[in-house]
This record gives sequence, C-alpha cells and structure tokens, in this order.
Amino acid sequence: MQVSSEFQVANARIITEIGRITAASGWHVAGSDAGQHERALKRLIEAAKEFDADAIIGVDYAVDGARAVDLAECPVQRVQVTGIAVRLARAA
Repeated sequence: MQVSSEFQVANARIITEIGRITAASGWHVAGSDAGQHERALKRLIEAAKEFDADAIIGVDYAVDGARAVDLAECPVQRVQVTGIAVRLARAA
C-alpha cells in the first residue's frame, strides 16, 4: 500500500478516487504518544484495503482529546488520520 501526504503518488497515475477514509489510534493518556501515529496509520491502511485501494493520498494527522469528568487530572487523547483511498493505473 502506497501512502502519501501529497495528492499524488510518485511514478503512478491515479485512475479512481474511492473516497475519504478515517481511522484513529485508541484513547490514551495525553502525552503518552509513543507509537500512536503508527497505530492510526495501520488502521487507515486496513480500511483502504477493505475498499481494494492501491494507495492513500492526502494523508493528514490530527490529535483530539477529552477530559473525563471523573478523571479531571487525567486528560486523554487519540491520533486521527484521514486520507483519500485511490486505485492506480496498472502497468500494461
């Protein structure tokens, strides 16, 4: 699976945009980000495969958070990743 933050794939031609897909890491204690971007990206790739995509373009990350009422001293967050699943032209 090719992944690009650009809206193109190097040395490939996009023939179909399947659509925007989103995935997220699990909720974790704010500040303990180790591996969260990779987990979110892995989930995004799995989602793209379900649509028979060859690549994901326009990949972008964001972090959102929440503060639980009963855990005021323990804010949580997750990493969200979005992109556009696409199919690429096949070599003849």
